[in-house]
Amino acid sequence: MLQVIADWLVYSVLRMDPQSKLAEIINFFIYDTLKILILLFVMISVIGFLRTFIPPEKVRQWLVRKKGFGNILAASFGAVTPFCSCSSIPIFLSFLKARIPLGIAFSFLITSPLINEYLVVLMIGFFGWKITGLYVISGFSIGVISGIILGRMNLEKHLADDIFKAVSQDVTGPEYRTLRERIAYGFREARDIVKKVWLWVVVGVGIGALIHNYVPRETIQGIISKTGVASVPLAAVLGVPMYGSCAAIIPIAVVLFKKGIPLGTALAFMMATAALSLPEAVVLRRAMRLRLILIFFGVTTSGIILTGYIFNFLQVIIL
Repeated sequence: MLQVIADWLVYSVLRMDPQSKLAEIINFFIYDTLKILILLFVMISVIGFLRTFIPPEKVRQWLVRKKGFGNILAASFGAVTPFCSCSSIPIFLSFLKARIPLGIAFSFLITSPLINEYLVVLMIGFFGWKITGLYVISGFSIGVISGIILGRMNLEKHLADDIFKAVSQDVTGPEYRTLRERIAYGFREARDIVKKVWLWVVVGVGIGALIHNYVPRETIQGIISKTGVASVPLAAVLGVPMYGSCAAIIPIAVVLFKKGIPLGTALAFMMATAALSLPEAVVLRRAMRLRLILIFFGVTTSGIILTGYIFNFLQVIIL
């Protein structure tokens, strides 16, 4: 439906040439902006509504006491949600509003774009069951371990002031006695957060649209193929600024692999593109300070690089 709206606006209202690069950029921008803003409003409304039934403080205390289990639970939830790096942010923000520990929230934010049913189905078709299974295990491990590491670094002070206030204050809150009051609370939560982040979403998606349509895969392939043992960190670093859907990312990884790029290097590029992106950093800038974004990206990228080297080492056994 959203794609139909985007197509109508670009090709019928604006009467742009479907073959032009500018039309592709504007189409991508309209579709992703609508998708993320609608998802942001709907998901926060739903989670806000559900929060009126569940005492957030009790949930938080339970997750904190279960060392590591909260990260596994958040990563498991992330693995079954079909979101990209930017689309995962609404739930991440809702976790923080509910005072879920930051490290546990990060486990969701990392795993959600790395693993989802759409990506798994595509990977099975391109790479087969064995590689896909190992990819899912490694992606899940990156989410859990990175979340645990980030959680132990006491980084809450680097959240934006209003977010820090939300995660620091008592969240017992008022009692909601009627269904109407609960629904109204969910809508208010969604409205307040969307008002604060919509501009960052627009800017982030705009940057993503430019990168997505103007960086050719041949350029990426040429750079990676000439770097030898340093190809894994380079592939991860090149993947971080990129932005695109699973349908766009996986074929690039397949092309890299078929052109002789080691399996772990190709997968490191795919993981970094899926889990981290420049548009995601722009949107997150509304919720956290730059230092926390850099730490989050650094820890996650390190996990991706390590995984890439492991896949390269095991390539002879896997294939």
